Amino acid sequence: MKQARILIAGAGIAGLTAAIALRAHGFTDIQVLERSPVIGPLGSGINVLPHAVRELHSLGMLERLLPQCIQTAELFYMNHRGDRIWREDRGVAAGYRWPQLSIHRGWLQAELLKRVLEEGGPGRVHAGQEVVGLVDEGTGHVVECVNRHTGQTHRHHADLVIGADGIRSVIRRVLHPQEGPPPANGMVVFRGMLWGPSFMTGRSMIIAGDGLRKVVLYPMARRESGDVLLNWAAALPEKPDAGYARGDWNQPVSPEVFASEFEGWDLGGVSPEALMRGSPDTFVYPMVDREPLATWSRGHVVLMGDAAHAMYPIGSNGATQSIIDACALAHHLRQHEGSLAAGIAAYEADRRPRLTALQAANRRQGPEVVIDLAAQRAPGGFAQPADVFESGELEEIASRYTRISAMERDAVNLASPYRPVGLTPELEPT
Repeated sequence: MKQARILIAGAGIAGLTAAIALRAHGFTDIQVLERSPVIGPLGSGINVLPHAVRELHSLGMLERLLPQCIQTAELFYMNHRGDRIWREDRGVAAGYRWPQLSIHRGWLQAELLKRVLEEGGPGRVHAGQEVVGLVDEGTGHVVECVNRHTGQTHRHHADLVIGADGIRSVIRRVLHPQEGPPPANGMVVFRGMLWGPSFMTGRSMIIAGDGLRKVVLYPMARRESGDVLLNWAAALPEKPDAGYARGDWNQPVSPEVFASEFEGWDLGGVSPEALMRGSPDTFVYPMVDREPLATWSRGHVVLMGDAAHAMYPIGSNGATQSIIDACALAHHLRQHEGSLAAGIAAYEADRRPRLTALQAANRRQGPEVVIDLAAQRAPGGFAQPADVFESGELEEIASRYTRISAMERDAVNLASPYRPVGLTPELEPT
């Protein structure tokens, strides 16, 4: 089975991590198809949580990434006035063996792509190949593509097809043709980034809101001058007839459309409105997810990442869970060597129930629900969290989400269950 022909649709974080993990587990015939004509550093900041960083380390990727990121050390939940609802240590500061990484999504993708090309050669990744169909030939699959450079049609043969092609996945649509577009929750996310002065400890992350509007803010890189690359995202109710495309993270929008909504906000000495107006580029994304599926696979076709379980951007679980999916799938395929079907079934039994629960938790706002509770109970602000929350209430909300997202520290600090044998030492960093 090691020489099974494997085709991955999507050269994002999920697809590229899968290509690396599969090769680490002994699979060598791997092709990656990417719809975009050029695979460039698009996107904004993301957070990769310790249990996914553990997987990146097991693949030998962590040392490549550390110079390009901030190791987040603390997270604050606040109201719009800057009153602190809850603070928690993060990553190594919280006792995890592996850090939490705040990093530009495009930089992470670029490092993953570089690794894939180093190991497999330039012929392994095909940009500008838009998947338009999938044919089951009984003994294998044919993936039909259109070359976006030339308009020509291509047919790629594979024994295993992995759909890592995001929330608008063509592979998912083949498996579930009646599903329709991703549902929206009525909120839109505006985002941007800019270089500026560091704030608080320089490794702090803030999530703040007033019960209707919300801002996320953190640094993800640092210059020798001390300036940091600040990533911000702001959520607002979508205005009627706004006409924003669903599932597209790269729609440009002017700060004039939304920045005034955050006038007067003060978060740890930072003005979100000033950041928004000072950002060279700003984008809008309607908040959408996908309904949980009863199955992620059919035959030798399987989904992962956002194609399988797109969720609201809450709790830093988008890229995190995509990375873990990729490593889990490679592991289970190797463990069930000789039967692609058995490997796929083991992967789905491992991952799908966990992610279904996490999708539901994110629809309930996950740990960020504390912001809405504070706004409901103390709309005018408060002096101490104890004035608003019952004893132990905040701790229980945080620990419940930690359990659902499989972030229990003692379990994460063990060696990865998906680690390719012999590739890296069993344990390392703190």
